[in-house]
Amino acid sequence: MRAFALGLIFSAASLPCLAQTVLKSEPLILAPYEIAFVQDANCPVGKVLKVTGAIRGLNRRKACVVLASEQASLAAAMP
Repeated sequence: MRAFALGLIFSAASLPCLAQTVLKSEPLILAPYEIAFVQDANCPVGKVLKVTGAIRGLNRRKACVVLASEQASLAAAMP
């Protein structure tokens, strides 16, 4: 019974972590290999810009990807 209760608590705590936040603008600072999803006008309808941080001296990787609506929530980037 205790194991079942602990499983419910851990699953309830982990579900909000699965959602990805879609930013309105690209963040200025992005850690190496960190991923940010950005609503960008250059991407076709239904796609978002996936920005991956890079180590010093290299450019960020950017690609338009499809993001399921269940996984995304729209948020504003903090300048």
